[in-house]
Amino acid sequence: MATRRRTGPTDVVRQLVHLRDGGRCVRCDSPRSLTIHHRVNRGMGGAREEWINQPQNLLLVCTICNMWFEDHPRESYSEGWKVRRPMLPGEMTVRYPNGAHYALHPDGTRSRVTPAGGSR
Repeated sequence: MATRRRTGPTDVVRQLVHLRDGGRCVRCDSPRSLTIHHRVNRGMGGAREEWINQPQNLLLVCTICNMWFEDHPRESYSEGWKVRRPMLPGEMTVRYPNGAHYALHPDGTRSRVTPAGGSR
């Protein structure tokens, strides 16, 4: 029997995302029923781009918010929880529950972004 090709992030990347996001949903701050969410959709069968399963494209979210993203695309895209192609996930900040926006980096870290003309 042939083994299925794994199309998701590695265990190491999943752990980086979990640590970066503090074990809580990046939208509602819940610590329950967490899953890894792709900001840029993988597409059917998984995408071949190397960055698709890297930390800058992944968020830790609860299953309720994961479904909410699909039902509320306008806000999901404007807050960076989802990213439209051809934009790359590293080019779009993400709003966290504290109201601050962060840039996500390939090494699994994040940095707070202050918009021009003031602080968030």
